[in-house]
Amino acid sequence: MGETTENVVLGGRVKLRQPIESDRIAIDAVFLAAAVPAHAGERVLDAGSGTGGAALCLAARVSGCGVMGLERRVELVALAKANAELNDCAVRVKFFVGDVADPPSMTRNGEFDHAMANPPFYRAGSGRVSPHSGRAAARTEDGATLSDWAALTARAVRLDGTVTFIHIPERVDELVAALEPSVGAIVVVPLLPREGASARRVVVRGTRGASPSVRFCNGYVLHAPDGNYTAAANAVLRDAEPVVFG
Repeated sequence: MGETTENVVLGGRVKLRQPIESDRIAIDAVFLAAAVPAHAGERVLDAGSGTGGAALCLAARVSGCGVMGLERRVELVALAKANAELNDCAVRVKFFVGDVADPPSMTRNGEFDHAMANPPFYRAGSGRVSPHSGRAAARTEDGATLSDWAALTARAVRLDGTVTFIHIPERVDELVAALEPSVGAIVVVPLLPREGASARRVVVRGTRGASPSVRFCNGYVLHAPDGNYTAAANAVLRDAEPVVFG
């Protein structure tokens, strides 16, 4: 895996050791974790947990919730476990090796209250593929499709449990269609790089067993004209506030 660095996110609440060349946390993981409506005592599945960034951000924001990360790359699971130790939460944040395309039985029986995922954005064979294997695996589908990710998260949660994704706008219709057989009351929040710009990411959240519906919310504007984060973005990224589905 090569060298790692130690960095802080969520206003210093979370410390992360991560590879220098790939699999580094971005604001996507922080927004994903902030969009999960978890409470103390509840269990959350993080599908494709990488080095543990989203799982640890959620654990830092919601004291007392438990998170189980599922990740197919053995070396990242080892690093995620070390990050849980680094943040003194290894008792309630655990990571396991597993493939979304062939998920373990523990994810199939509705045993979680919530599930979240930041799956690869691009279909296999589309777009430019990174020459770095770790970065390519994080950005381009290899084995599991978006439908597989939707099916895994939907099966994992109880009735009335929530499923939350962060993805690209170009595939939001595909994601909604994959979720809708069992997940309804879907809400979409666009993330806009600046006022008036097109969204580059969307947060999508739905409820298992709810009636089919899709609602688009006002977007989060991430950057002010001076390039700094807006107050709304800083509330999520630095102050550990939840994403508002307004």
